[in-house]
Amino acid sequence: MIEYLRSHPDKIINPFIEHIELVLVTLVISVAIAVILTMLCVRFERLGFILLQLFSVIYSIPSLALFALLIPITGLGFKTAVIVLVFYNQYLLLRNFLVGIGEVDPAVTEAAKGIGMKPMQVLWKIQVPLARKALFAGIRLAVISTIGIGTIASSINAGGLGDLLFDGLRTMNTVKILWGSILSAGLAIGINALLKYISDRDSSQTGHEREP
Repeated sequence: MIEYLRSHPDKIINPFIEHIELVLVTLVISVAIAVILTMLCVRFERLGFILLQLFSVIYSIPSLALFALLIPITGLGFKTAVIVLVFYNQYLLLRNFLVGIGEVDPAVTEAAKGIGMKPMQVLWKIQVPLARKALFAGIRLAVISTIGIGTIASSINAGGLGDLLFDGLRTMNTVKILWGSILSAGLAIGINALLKYISDRDSSQTGHEREP
């Protein structure tokens, strides 16, 4: 394996960079959309139920089938992969965001409203800070999901570590299969550990700040 890396570094490094790019672009768009949808769902509670049901149905569709549905509209490649992954992430993100905000003690939000805070001020200054752990959990799930499903996206020419895996399977090249599997798993484990560390550290610092 090391010899293959020395001989063909571009065949391993390039797919790895492409995969990270796919994950980052998808995550930024996913979180931005989920934040907007969460704000709307907080304002209109019925909308939250409808969107969660809709996204749960989309999440249950196999990724290859969803890719196939979009290819006639958006074509092969990176863009279609991002669109599909963003749709999948909305269920994970929106569910965790709404659950986290919903678990905030109503007495706290009522007290904030009682001192004159507007609904959006209550959301951003009270509910979001208190729901940070659930928000981070949703982001962690979305990242891991994106890394995993992103490997399948190479089947529609989106690039990434799936190129290594599928090429290895097609040519029965064990080295490529191992590199693709190790890098995919390592990326998921590494990013998950990093986000968990940030979440735990944030919770710890928040706890210290509240101590008298």
